[in-house]
Order: sequence, then structure tokens, then C-alpha cells
Amino acid sequence: MTKNPFIRSLKTRPTVIALALVAAFGSAYAADGQEVEGSVSVGAGVISGSRDDRGLFDQYSGYPPGSDAVGILGADYYRRDPQRGIATQFHAGNLLNGDRELGFSWRRYGDWKFTADLRELTRVDPKVANTGLVGGGTTTPQVVPLLGGPGTGGDMDLKIKRTNLGLGFSKVLSSRWQFDVSLATEKKEGSRLFGIGMTCPTFAAPGCLGTTSVSTGWATLMVPEPVDSNTTQTDARVSFAGERLSLSLGYYGSFYRNDYGSLNPSVPGSLYNPVQQLLPLSTGLQAILNNPVALWPDNQSQQVDVTGGYRFTPTTHGNFKLAYSQATQTQNFAGAGLTGAPAGVSDLGGKLSTTLAQIGVSSRPVPKLSLNANVHYEHRSDSTPLALYGLGATIPFTNRQYPLTTTKAKVEAAYQFTSAYRGLIGATVHDIDRGTVTPTTSISGVTALRSRTDETGVHAELRKRMSETFTGAIGLESSKRTGSDWLRPNSGTGVTDVPDPMSPTAQTIFSLGIFPVYLADRRRDALKISADWQPTDKLGLQLVARTGRDSYDVPSAYGVHKSDMDQISVDWTYALNDNWNLNGFLSYDRQQLDQARPAAAFMAFDDTSIDVGVGATGHVSSKIDVGGTLGWLNDRSKYAQTLDVNADAGSAALLAATGGLPDTRFRQASLKLFGKYTIDKASNVRLDLIHLRSYWNDWQWGYNGVAYVYSDATTINGKTSQAVSFLGVTYTRRWP
Repeated sequence: MTKNPFIRSLKTRPTVIALALVAAFGSAYAADGQEVEGSVSVGAGVISGSRDDRGLFDQYSGYPPGSDAVGILGADYYRRDPQRGIATQFHAGNLLNGDRELGFSWRRYGDWKFTADLRELTRVDPKVANTGLVGGGTTTPQVVPLLGGPGTGGDMDLKIKRTNLGLGFSKVLSSRWQFDVSLATEKKEGSRLFGIGMTCPTFAAPGCLGTTSVSTGWATLMVPEPVDSNTTQTDARVSFAGERLSLSLGYYGSFYRNDYGSLNPSVPGSLYNPVQQLLPLSTGLQAILNNPVALWPDNQSQQVDVTGGYRFTPTTHGNFKLAYSQATQTQNFAGAGLTGAPAGVSDLGGKLSTTLAQIGVSSRPVPKLSLNANVHYEHRSDSTPLALYGLGATIPFTNRQYPLTTTKAKVEAAYQFTSAYRGLIGATVHDIDRGTVTPTTSISGVTALRSRTDETGVHAELRKRMSETFTGAIGLESSKRTGSDWLRPNSGTGVTDVPDPMSPTAQTIFSLGIFPVYLADRRRDALKISADWQPTDKLGLQLVARTGRDSYDVPSAYGVHKSDMDQISVDWTYALNDNWNLNGFLSYDRQQLDQARPAAAFMAFDDTSIDVGVGATGHVSSKIDVGGTLGWLNDRSKYAQTLDVNADAGSAALLAATGGLPDTRFRQASLKLFGKYTIDKASNVRLDLIHLRSYWNDWQWGYNGVAYVYSDATTINGKTSQAVSFLGVTYTRRWP
């Protein structure tokens, strides 16, 4: 006779999941004393709107794009044997849709543990491609111009599915030793938005001319990137815990394999020009567009490390980490479908070796004073062989070796002045040494580089407990980054050091130059204020506000001058009574970037985001629970453009006629409601209603209702205003 209520319920109420659980866990027919719990959920849902109305909703929903109805099926199982100390747990979710979840755990407390899980995630591009492309998503797509013009092709959904499998095992070897190992592998399949293009004339094809009345000299083509790759990660660790000393020896490996080495498009001899005339391609352009495009190559990385800690005294502790890793990339060029490699070179032979050392100490010499300090050192050497990969206009050039040495140090002291006041002060140092620039490499796109940057900073915080219900804090941070002399690249023949102060010639050259932001002198200042207020037992408020500015200094009138950041967030909860609770939040985020561009143009990029939400949960009766949230998000990016008196007449006329770049906006209103009815102690029914209204105006893909048109008349389309509703009902049965 079976006394276990879970098994008895499964036998009297058979379902597909129940039968599967009985088959998988036959040992559930165990002796008395075992604790067994389980549940099965079944249901269905309907979704409104067409594929165009649901582009944003379908992005990560896991439901098939455009589907009207979906099924809901899931199960949970848990069994514990207190006498043997063994527990088994199983979870299955979203079984009827594309993103399934399966998890299994089996353990003996204080001895060993085994876990396994399967996770799926599908990302559908919110925009749909209308194209005549044949074989899109493969490595050999064929470009076919749409003779009927934009919008007359077929729709193509671009999506990537990730399937992740994880295994883990841990074993307690003794009272001081433990072994842990895990393995995770992720398969990615599908295609994502990608493209190719070329503008003539070009040094690679001197005969290729610009667009004329009889030929087109430039092209952009939507050619999706095919995805079929696998990433495997493994981690193994042996740990020791003594009275004072703790040690851990570990190994980590990451292995990436891509089944696709290159993309090989087939482009016809005629494409559309900017005014939608189908014309032959300029001489040499077709051959350039038909060149294979390298995809992500196979690579691997492995690391060994020793971490540990030591308790010098009850109030002073130390920690350290030593690690060595090596990353390589040796995929064969020919095997990937790539040609034109330097003579005698079959693969990149990429090799990066990294040595890391970190040490820290924390101490409380007196009850009111806490001290912390740590130093982090990391050196990366690049021993990738040099080869003549580039054909410069005057001299061939090689790839670049990029060594990197980073040193970070931080010290902090915190002091409890009184029961109400606590202060903290600290300092940081961050040095980066990029080594010597490879003499035979070619640097383009920037005027100068730096081999070294040094940054120092200070930070402080004062926290006060103003009352039993109110605590506030204010923090300040300031840092300054400088660097070594600027290095002017000479395109394949090394670099020229430009000492400070610069000569008049260097000042003239640099005054109109382009300098990397991460190498520029920078002053950073930031302020943070936080407060936690509980005026009553029913109401709680939390406030966090941040503001900061980065000011940049380079020897040029162009580039980024400053960037500002402001953030405010408020969270609150309120208990109306024992049955009803309210909650909400408000966040404001603003980022601004000011930069000067050639032709005497100034641009201020300003992104402002406001996110507001309110919610409520209630216990209507002993059997009915309800709740819901209402949210609103508004994100706006502005591109304010101005010109100075030195701007040319053409730029001034263009800005006056267009007003500059239009704003980019994203707005979304969301309503989520649920109601749960408890049938009895073992079962309930839940109703969920979701309604989303979105507005997405991105002029990079289309403006004022007109989509960007590729050279084969392909367009990438997404409805500006979208609305979707979801209604789902779920029945859940629990045992015992």
C-alpha cells in the first residue's frame, strides 16, 4: 500500500508530466518518513496583434513570432529523506514553447551534490527584413535586387536560439577539503543583422570610380551573419579551510568553436544608386563586394590560479590571488575559406599570456576604526607573430602586438565617530602601460596615441543616523588622469614622440587632430546622496541621487570636451492594512556628451530616460488574491547641433534647412494584472493579463515613415507604434 500522498495523487490523477515524474523518480515509493512535494501547472494563453504589432514583445518572449495562442506546462518535484540526508529536486518550465527550462539537483547534505540544467533562450530581432536575398542566414547568400522596388520582397525574421547545458558536482573530501567541478556548454544557432559595403574610389581597386550617370560606385547590402557556434566553459577547484589559512587551487577553461569560418556573398553586376536607378557597378566594385568576410574564429583560453586568505589576528585578515592564463587563436585561414594570407602564414598564431597578482588586507585596530588596502597587478604579453597583412599606399604593414600592464591600488579608512556619525575616506591609483607600439604596424583613424596613462583619485563618504527612522549619506569622488607624451604614427614605420611642451609645428598638426577618449587627460568629479526613511511602520522610502562630470583635455579643438551624468531614483512601499500593499518607483537618468566635429560643427548628445511604476497586491478573501503594476518608460536622445563662425556656407545651409539630426525616442506603457483563486489547499487557478503599448522612432533605420533602402532595395522595417495584449490562465496542482 502506498502511503506517500504525492504518489497517491499521481496515481489517481494521471497527467503527462505526472507519468514522466513517476518514471524518472521511481524510488519515490520510499519508506515512511520521506518528505515529498510536487506540482504541475497547465494552461493556455492568447496574444493579440500581428507580427508588426509585436516586434518588441516577441524579442525575448519565447513565443513563436506572430502566434495567436500558446500553451503553458510546467512541473516541480522535491523529495527529502531526513534519515539518509539525501534530497532530490526537479524543475521543468515553459515546456510547450521555445524557451524550455529543466533543472535537476541531487545531494547528500554535508557530503556531495550533483546538478544538471538545460536552458533555452531565443532572441528575435524586433525589426523584419524585406528582401530578395536568397539563402539568407547561410554562408553563401545570393543578393537579388528587387525589380519592383522597396517592399516587394519577402519578409525575413532574424533570430538566434541559445541552448545552454550545465553540469556540476561537488564533494566534501574531509572537514577541511572540498572539490568542485562544473561544465557548461552553449550552442548558438540562427542569424543576426549584418551587412557589407564599399565606397569607391579605393586604393584596393584604383579603377573603381564613384557613382556616375551610367554606373554606381558605392553599395551597402544587408547580408545576415550566419550563426552556428559552441562555447564550452569548465571550472575545477580544490579548496582547503584551516583555522587561520584558507587556500583554493583552481582551473578555468573556455573553448569557442564556430562551424562557419567565413561569409561568401554572391553580388550581381547591377545594383541601385541613391536615387533608385538600377545601374551596372563601377569597375572593380563587384569583385570587392564578393570577397569573403571573416567570421568569429575558433579560440580558447585557459587559466590556473591560487587564491587564499590568512587570519593574522581576530581583527586583521589578509587575502591574495595568483593566476596565469593563456589565450590562443590558431584557426587555419584556408580552412575558414579565407585567402590572401602572407606567404608562409597559415593562421594568425595569436597568443596572449596574462599574469595576475593581487594582495589585500583588512584590519580593525580599534573598535571604531576599520582599514582596508589592496594592490592588483596584471601583465599581458602578446607574442602573436608579425606578418605583412596590410597593403598600404606606400609600404606594407604588419599586425600589431598589444602588450598591457595594469596596476591598481586602493586604501580606505572608516571611522565611527559617534553612534550617529560614520565617515570613510580613501584613495586610488590606476596606471596602464601599453608598451611599445609595433613599429611595422599602421595606425589609422586617430592622430596620436599614448603608451601610458596614470590616474589618481580620492573619495569620501559621511553617513549619519539622524533618527530611529531616518539615515542619510553623502559621498564625494574626484580623480585626475594624465599620460605620457603623445606618439604620432607614421603608417608602417613606427611612431614619433611629441614631447611636451609641443613645438609650433606639432601644435598646428594636432590642433585639428582626432585623439582617443580613453587616452585623453580627464578630470572626473562625482557626488552621491542617499537616504533611507521609515516614518511609520507602514511606509518606507529610499532615495539615491548621483551627479558627475568628466572634463577632457586634448591638444585638438575636435573631439569630446565633457560628459555629464545625473541619476535620481526613489523607491517606496506602503501597507494599507494587513491585506493590501502598495509599492512604486521613480527613476530619472540623464547623460550628455559634448563634442566638436570637423567643419566647425558642435554636437551635444543628450539622452534622458524617465521610468515610473506603481503596483499593488491584495488579499480580497480567503480564496482570492489580486495584484498588478502600471509602468511608463520614456527615453529620448537629442542631437543638438550648432556651427561656429568658421563653418562653410554649405554646412550652414544644410543645418538651416534640416534643423540637424532628429530625436530618437522610445516610449512604453505597460499594464500587468493577475488574479489567483484558491480552489482548495492543493490547487489554484491564476489569471494573467498583460498589455503593452510602445513607440519606437529610430531615424537610423527610417525617417518620417520612409525606411532606409539598401542597394538591392532591401529594407529593415519595424512598426513605429505597437500594441499587444496577453491573456493567460494557469491551473496548478500541488502535492501533498
